[in-house]
Amino acid sequence: MSRIGEAIIVVLLLLATTGASWAQDIDAGKKVFARCMACHDAEKGINKIGPTLKGVIGRAAGSQAGFNYSAAMKKAGTAGLVWDEQNISEYLADPKAKVPGNKMAFPGLKDPQQIKDVIAYLKSVSG
Repeated sequence: MSRIGEAIIVVLLLLATTGASWAQDIDAGKKVFARCMACHDAEKGINKIGPTLKGVIGRAAGSQAGFNYSAAMKKAGTAGLVWDEQNISEYLADPKAKVPGNKMAFPGLKDPQQIKDVIAYLKSVSG
């Protein structure tokens, strides 16, 4: 094999390996979500200090039955905020900026990969 052929194989392997790190990772997301478990459940469907996040994908903000949301979160849901990947991503990055006046004390996740991974985990438990 020529040096050019070897170089192409190395580049392709590097691209394949690097690309995999950009993908969403459910297991990594579950580990990051461990920080959230003091306030949120995602698997049993029970409300805790925060609402359950089981089935959150596609749900209107402030609409989980049996949870006492802030007026700001209820208003956001009434105004049309639905928890899709984009909105959850923005919320996880800066909850107070996405929904000013909400009750969540967590300041947000700063690592974009962790946000993607948490979303992958939440999607995995949405059914």
